[in-house]
Amino acid sequence: MGRILFTYQNGSAYTPSHGSLNGTWKELFLNDLRIIPFAIVCASLGWQMIHLLASALLHLVRRTRNGETPVTDDAADVSQLPGLLHKFKRHVTHFGGYTIVGFMLARLMGSITLLGLSTRTLQTTCDTTFPAECPEAFLTITFLYSTIMGVVALVSKGWSTSVTRFNIIVLLCTLVLYLYRDLWPLATYSEKPADIEEGKILFVKIGILSAVAIFIPLFIPRRYVPVDPKNPMPNPNSEQTGSIFSILTYTFLDDVILLGYKVSHLSYTQLPPLADYDSAEYQTIKSFPHLDVFAGAKQRHLFLRLMRVYWKEYSFLTIALVLYSVGGFVSPIGIYKILKYLETGGADQPIKPWLWIIWLFFGPMIQSICWQFYIYIATRVLALTEILVTQLVFEHSLRIRFKAETSKSSDSRPVTRTPSRAESPVGSTNTEGAPSDTANPDSEASSIADSTAREASEASTVAVREPSTSTSVSTLKGTVKVKGSQKGAQSPKEDSKEEEQKGSGNLVGKINNLVTTDLNNIVAARDFLWLIVGIPLNVGLCLLFLYRLLGWSTFVGFGIMIALLPVPGWVAKKIQQAQRERMKVTDARVQAVSETMSIIRMVKLFGWENRMSERLKGRREEELKLIWKIKYLNCVSAMIGFIFPTITIISTYGLYTIVMKQELTPSIVFSSMAVFSTLRQQLFRLMQQSVTILQGKVSLDRLNEFLQKSELLDSFLEEKTPSIHATSPAADLQPSDEIGFKDASFSWSLDEEEDIGFATPSSRVFRLRVEGDLIFKRNAINLIIGPTGSGKTSILMALLGEMHFIPTTPDSWFNLPKKGGIAYAAQESWVQNESIRNNIIFGSEYNEERYQAVIKQCALEPDLELFDAGDATEVGERGLTLSGGQKARITLARAIYSTAEIILLDDVLAALDVHTSSWIVENCFRGDLIKNRTIIIVTHNVALVSPVADFIVSIGTNGKIKSQGNKVSLAASRDPKLAKELKVDQAVTELGEEVIDDAPAKKTGGDGKLTIAEEIVEGHVTWNSFKLLLTSLGGDHPFFFFFLVMVGLLGNEWTFNFQIWYIGYWGSQYETHPASEVPVYLYLSGYAGITLIFCVFFSLSYMVSMHGSIRSSRVINAKLIDSILGSTLRWLDETPVGRIIARCTQDIRAVDGPIPQSLLWVTDCVSGVFAKLGAIVLFTPIFFWPGLGIGIIGLFLGNMYLKAQLSVKRETSNARAPMLSHFSAAVHGLTSIRAYGAEERFKKESLTRINHYTRVSRMSYNLNRWIGIRMDFLGAGFTAALAAYLVYGPHVGTSNTGFSLNMALDFTTLILYFVRIYNDFEVEANSLERIQGYIDIEHEPKATEEGKPPASWPTSGDLRVENLCARYSRTGPRVLHDLSFRIASGERVGVVGRTGSGKSSLTLALLRCILTEGEVYFDGIPTSSINLDALRTSITIIPQTPELLSGSLRENLDPFDQNDDAVLNDALDAAGLFSLQEDAGEASLSLDTKISSGGGNLSVGQRQIIALARAMIRGSKLLMLDEATSAIDYKTDAVIQRTLRTQLSKDVTVITVAHRLQTIMDSDKIMVLDNGRIAEFGKPSDLLKDEQGLLRSLVNESEDKKKLYELAGVQ
Repeated sequence: MGRILFTYQNGSAYTPSHGSLNGTWKELFLNDLRIIPFAIVCASLGWQMIHLLASALLHLVRRTRNGETPVTDDAADVSQLPGLLHKFKRHVTHFGGYTIVGFMLARLMGSITLLGLSTRTLQTTCDTTFPAECPEAFLTITFLYSTIMGVVALVSKGWSTSVTRFNIIVLLCTLVLYLYRDLWPLATYSEKPADIEEGKILFVKIGILSAVAIFIPLFIPRRYVPVDPKNPMPNPNSEQTGSIFSILTYTFLDDVILLGYKVSHLSYTQLPPLADYDSAEYQTIKSFPHLDVFAGAKQRHLFLRLMRVYWKEYSFLTIALVLYSVGGFVSPIGIYKILKYLETGGADQPIKPWLWIIWLFFGPMIQSICWQFYIYIATRVLALTEILVTQLVFEHSLRIRFKAETSKSSDSRPVTRTPSRAESPVGSTNTEGAPSDTANPDSEASSIADSTAREASEASTVAVREPSTSTSVSTLKGTVKVKGSQKGAQSPKEDSKEEEQKGSGNLVGKINNLVTTDLNNIVAARDFLWLIVGIPLNVGLCLLFLYRLLGWSTFVGFGIMIALLPVPGWVAKKIQQAQRERMKVTDARVQAVSETMSIIRMVKLFGWENRMSERLKGRREEELKLIWKIKYLNCVSAMIGFIFPTITIISTYGLYTIVMKQELTPSIVFSSMAVFSTLRQQLFRLMQQSVTILQGKVSLDRLNEFLQKSELLDSFLEEKTPSIHATSPAADLQPSDEIGFKDASFSWSLDEEEDIGFATPSSRVFRLRVEGDLIFKRNAINLIIGPTGSGKTSILMALLGEMHFIPTTPDSWFNLPKKGGIAYAAQESWVQNESIRNNIIFGSEYNEERYQAVIKQCALEPDLELFDAGDATEVGERGLTLSGGQKARITLARAIYSTAEIILLDDVLAALDVHTSSWIVENCFRGDLIKNRTIIIVTHNVALVSPVADFIVSIGTNGKIKSQGNKVSLAASRDPKLAKELKVDQAVTELGEEVIDDAPAKKTGGDGKLTIAEEIVEGHVTWNSFKLLLTSLGGDHPFFFFFLVMVGLLGNEWTFNFQIWYIGYWGSQYETHPASEVPVYLYLSGYAGITLIFCVFFSLSYMVSMHGSIRSSRVINAKLIDSILGSTLRWLDETPVGRIIARCTQDIRAVDGPIPQSLLWVTDCVSGVFAKLGAIVLFTPIFFWPGLGIGIIGLFLGNMYLKAQLSVKRETSNARAPMLSHFSAAVHGLTSIRAYGAEERFKKESLTRINHYTRVSRMSYNLNRWIGIRMDFLGAGFTAALAAYLVYGPHVGTSNTGFSLNMALDFTTLILYFVRIYNDFEVEANSLERIQGYIDIEHEPKATEEGKPPASWPTSGDLRVENLCARYSRTGPRVLHDLSFRIASGERVGVVGRTGSGKSSLTLALLRCILTEGEVYFDGIPTSSINLDALRTSITIIPQTPELLSGSLRENLDPFDQNDDAVLNDALDAAGLFSLQEDAGEASLSLDTKISSGGGNLSVGQRQIIALARAMIRGSKLLMLDEATSAIDYKTDAVIQRTLRTQLSKDVTVITVAHRLQTIMDSDKIMVLDNGRIAEFGKPSDLLKDEQGLLRSLVNESEDKKKLYELAGVQ
C-alpha cells in the first residue's frame, strides 16, 4: 500500500511496522501526541468506574441496614407529576434553568460535531481504524467519550457535575494538543502544522473545540446551591450564579454599576443581597467549631485556628500570588523579544513578532486577572474575619468575669476545649452592675450560659462544693478547665511577684479596642503570604532574569541595593518617632477639643470663646509643627526611593559596559529597567509589610490572650476535684426555689492574690462572707443595707453568679431560682440606643394596660409629656438624651414590666430626688405589679424604703452579714457606721422634700429624635467645599502657589520621561558604533545629572504643596473652631457633642493628610497622563487619537465606577457605626442581658448588623476589582496595538520603540491610578463637606469695636429690664412675655415657678443666649449694644450641675492663669469648701487635686462650691445661681447659702433660680414666673400677705409652712 497513513509531529512519515505490536504502541507514545487525550479518557473512565462501584456498594450497605429500599425524592415526585412536560420542567429547574441547559446542549452538539468531523478525517486519511496504525482513531474515541459524557450530563442529575468536569478536562487537553500541533508552528519560521492535510476541517475542529472547551465552560452560568437547602435565598446574589468569566472579570457587578450611574445615590436596599455563604449566621456555624473552644475548637493559638478556617482561601491565594508573580515578567520578556527582533531585523529569531505582540496583550491580562482574583479572595477573608472575630469576642465576653480595678497581667487559667456547646455549664444567671460600694470592677459585667444549656437546666442556679482540704486559696489554684474538657489540662504557671500590674477596670474599653483597632491591624496583616511566598519568589525571578541579561553585574547591583537599605530604614524609623510624637500632641489636642466641646455651654455662658479658641489654636500649632516634620521626612524618603535605584542602575550598567565590555542594547535596557523596578518594589514591600505584619501579630496575640487567659465565671470552669454539681441541687436543699446562701464566701477573682477587689476605704482585699443561712423571703420585698463599701451590691452579684464561689463547709451552697425568670436593674443604668418603649419592653410581648401601669408607677408620665414623641423618643447612645434619673426609672420600669418572678434592684433610687423616690415607693413598691414577686433591693434610701420591706439584711464593712430581720433599728444598733449614714439619709430626705419642681427634660423633635439626623451626602463634592480647600491651600497668593506646583509636577514628569529616553538613546549607540567608541562615562554622568534635575522639580512641587497643606490645615481648623464657638445655643442643643468632636478630630485629621495628599496625587496623575501621551505621540503621531480614545473610555468607565463607589463607601461608613455601637452597648450591659436571658436575641441582632455591614463592605471591595480589570484591559490593548504599529509600521528605531512601549504601559497605569486616587479623594473630601456644613451655621453676633463697653464697666450690679421677650428660634414661640422689673445693686432675688414657667429662659435671656426683644440695662448700659464676650465675662452663672474641666482644681478656678494661688485659696475659703471638709472629715481638696472630666469624682455640692469660688474670683457684679435639685447633704446646702449671704461683696446682685423655697424665703425680693410672665414680684413678706398669690399657695403646699413664714419675716 504505497499510501502515507499520517505524519509525526516532526514531519516524518509513518509506515506500519511489521514487528511486534508492543513496539508500535511504544513508537506512538514517543512520536505522536494524539494518544494523550485517549490516555486521559482511559484514566477518567477508570476513576468513574471506581466511583460507580463505591456508590453502588454504599447504596447496598444502606439498603441492608434499613431493611428496605429507600424511595428517592425523585421517585416520589414522578408519581405525582401529571405529565411529561412537568417532568421536563422539573429536570430543567434542577440544572438551574433553561440557560444552563442550553449551554449543556451546545456542548453536546459540539462533541457530536467533533465526533463526525473526526470520523470523516479517519475515513479519508487512514486505511485502517486500528489506533496503533492510525492515531486519528484515538481522537475519534475521545470525541465519542465526550459525546457520551454530554448525554449523561443532560440525563443524570446525580452524575451531571462530575462527568461534565471530566468532559471539560478531556476537551481542553485535546484543544491544547491541536494548538501545539497546528497553531504553534504558524508562529515559527521553521515549522508547519502537522495536520495541514485536513484542510479547512482542521480549523473548524479547532474553532469548535475552543467553543466547547473554553467558551462554554467560561460563560455557562453556575447553578445556585444554597448552603441551607431548607432555606434557600429567594433572590440569590449574582455572584453565586455568575459564570466563571463573570467572576473573573466582575461583570456580575454591571447591574450595580449601571444603577449607581443612573441614580443620585445608591442606597443600601438597592444593593444585591448578601450571599448566603457570606452571612454571619452561616459563617459562625461553620467556623466556630474550629475557632471557639466552647464549640469544640482545639486549644491552640488563634492564628492556627484561623488558618484552619481559611485553608482553602489561602491555598487559592498562594496559587494566585505565584501566577501573578510569574506574570510580572510577561511584559519585560515581550519587550525584550520585540526589541531584539527589531535590533537584528529578524535574523536568527525563531518566533515571529506577532506572537510577542499577542503575548503583550494576554500576558498582562492574565496577570491582572490573577491579581484581582487575589485581592477578591483577600478582601473576602477580610470581611469574614471581621464577622468571626467580632462575634467571637462578643460571645466570649459573655463568659468572662469583669474583675476589679487592677489585676495581674498573668497567665490566667487557660481555656480548654469542651466537646460541644450543649455541654456548657448551666448554673449561672449572671450579673450586671459593678457595685458602687463593693468590689466589682465595671458596671456591666459578663458571663453567659448558652440557651441550649439554659433550656436543659433545672429551675434554679445551684452551686454546691466540697470544702477545701487545706485553704480556699489552694482550691482556687488547682487546674481549671472548661466543663466537659478532658483531664490533664496543664496547670498555669504561677505569676511572678514582679509581674507588671495592669488595669482591667477598663475591660469594656479593651474589648471595644479588640474589635476596632486590633481587628483592623489583624486584617491589615492578611497579606502575610507576600513575606512567605511573594517576595522571595519575585526576588528570585528578578535576579534570574537580570542575570540572563546582565550577567554577574546583576548581583553587584543587588548588593548595592541591599547595602543602601539601612538608609531608608533609618528614615522610616525617624518618621515613626515623629509619628509617635505627633500622636501624643494630637491626643492632647483631641482631649482639649473634646473637653472644650463637652463644656461648650459653660464656655459660652462665661464668654470664654476667644480665649478657648486661642488655647485650641496653640495646641494646633504644636501639632502642625510635627506634621510639617513628618511631611519633610516623607519627602526625604521619596527622594531616597528614587535616588538609590538610580545608583543601583548606574552601578550595574557601568559594570556591564566598562568592566564586562558588553553592549547595552535597547532590548537589554528597557527590559532590565522594568525588572529593576520590580526588584525595588519587593524590597520596599518587605519593609512595609514587615511593620504591618508585626502590628497584626501584636494585635492577634492580644486577642488570643483575651480568648485564652481572661478569667471565666464559675459556671464555665471546673476545678481539679470534680465537686461541682451545677445541674442538681444539694441533697439538703429541699425546695429548689429558695433564694439565698449557706456558709458561702465569694471573691472577685479566682486567685486570692489577685483579688485586689474594689478600692474600699480601708484598701483591703474584699471578700463577701455569709456565715450560716441567709434565705431571702419569697413573694416579698427584701432590703439589703449597709455602710458605703460594705458589699451590698456584691450580694446581688454573688446571687447572679458573677463572683467566684468559695465553699467554707461541706454543705455550702447558694441558689437563685431562674425558672420563673429574673429581672435586674443595675445601679449604673443601662439603656439601649432605641426608643423609651423598646427599652422598657426589652423584647417582651407588648401589653398596653400593663405598660401604662408601669409608666405611671415608675413616675415616667411627666417625662414623657415633655417629649414631643412621648415614649417613641430615642434615648441615644448610652441614654445621652436622658438624665440620670430618667435612665434609672426606665431601667426600673424594664424590670417591673417583665414577667420575671424575681427582681433584683441595685440602688435604683440613688439618682432620683426625694419626691420621685417617694412616688416610686408608694406607687410601685406598694403597687399591684409586684404582688407575688420577690424583690431584692440594695439601697441607701433606707428611710424611704424600709417601711415597705418585709425582710432586711445588713452587711458590715468587712463583707460579713451583720443582721437579718425586719427592723432597721436592729441593723443600726449593730453597725455604728451604718447608723451615722442613716442619720444623714434622714436629713437628706427631709431637705429634698422641699423641692418644688424638677429640672425640665430636653425637648425632642416630633419624630422622637433629639438630634438632627446626619444626612448622607449624595453625588460629588460640592464646589463650596472644594473652594474651601483651594482657597486655604493658596493663601494670599493662590495663582502663584498653583503655578509653582504645576511647574514642579510637569517638570518632574517630563524629566522622568527624558531620563528613560536618554538611557534608551545610550543603548541605541551600540547599534551604530562599536562598544569601544561609546562614551560610557559621558552617558553615566548625563543620566546622573538628569536624576538631579528630577529631584529639583520633585522637591519644588512637594515642598510648595506641603507648605500649602499646612496652611490649609491651620486655616480650616481655625474656621471650624471659631464657627462652633460662635454658634448659637439652639444649634448646640440640636447637635450632639460627639458629632462636633468628630468634626474637630476625625475630619480635621483628613484635612491634615489624606485630602491634600490625594489632591496632589490626582494632579500628578493628570500631568503624568498628558506627559506619557505626549511622549508616545512624539514618535508615533498617529496614536494620538487611539490614546485620546483610551483616555476618554477610561474616564467614562471611571466616572461610572465613581458614582457607584461613592454611594457604597458612604453606606459602608454608616453601616459600620451601628455595628460597633451595638457591640459596645451590649458589652456595657452584659449582665443585664444575661439576667434577662436575652443573650440569643442580642447575638441575633449582632449578626444582623454584621450582615448589614458585610453586604456593603464586600460590594465596595468588589467594585474596585471591576474598574481595575477593565483599566488593565484597556492598557494591555493599547500597548499591544502600539507594539504592532511599531513593528509592522514605519521604523522609528529600536530605542524609540522601547521608549514608546514603556510610555504606553505607564500611560494606561496612570489612568487607573487617576480613577482610584480620585475616588479616594472624593471619599475623603466628605470631611470637607461635613466641615463646610459646620462653618455654614447660624452664629451669634460677632464682636465689634463699637460694642466694647467702658473699661470700668460694670461698677455696680444694677439691673433694669424693660419689655423683655425671648424665643429659642426665629420661628419658635415666645417663652418670655414682656417682662419688666428692676433689681438694685446688691439685692438678692429669688426666682420661683413650676416647670416650664421660664426660670431658665430668663437667665439665658439676660446673657443674650437666646433671641430677645425689649431692652436689658446692666449698670446703666443696654446689653444689646455690648459685645457678647464683654457682657458674659461680666456676669457669672452657676448651673445646677456645674461643668468642670479635667485637670487640677487650680485650672478649674483659673483656667487662663490670671491669678496667683493666694487669691484662689482665699476664694475657696470664702466659698466654704475648707470648713465643709473639716466638718465632714472628708479628704482634703487642694489646688493640685486632680479633677476628673466633668467633675465626676466630686459630689454635686462640692462642684457647686467650686463654681461659687470661681464666680468670686471672676468678681462679677451679677451672679445667677441655678440651685441644685439633687439631694445634696444639708451641710453643703447650708455652706452655699451662708456664702451667698455673707461672703459676697455688697454691690453684687444675686439672682437665685430656686427649687427649694427654704433657700430663698429670706431674699430681698422674690419673682414668681408663670408661663413666661411675671406673676408676682416683691418682698417675700408682702407676697405672702396676698391670699390669692402664687407664692403663698406654694408655701401653703409645703410641709414646712411654718418655718417658711418665719424666714420671710411673717408671723
